Amino acid sequence: MARMVMCAKLGKELEGVNYKPFENELGQRIFDHVSQDAWRMWLEFSKMLVNEYRLDLTALKAHQFLMEQAETFFFGGDAAPPPEYKPESK
Repeated sequence: MARMVMCAKLGKELEGVNYKPFENELGQRIFDHVSQDAWRMWLEFSKMLVNEYRLDLTALKAHQFLMEQAETFFFGGDAAPPPEYKPESK
């Protein structure tokens, strides 16, 4: 049976993330309060951040930035894309 959580991002009870994504307090909060659906949303949003800001994922500063953005995305309201971001037209 799936582990259910009251998702902090989506505001309803859904299947929780299957693993603790980070080895810190934020990772535990995500595990305890974020759904698999919201986690998938974050993965797409974080890819956009990496690409738009051209983040060097080998740099500590980039990881710190992504942790701050994850905190906002899941627990602090709506995280906004970069000001210059223009979604691709389909």
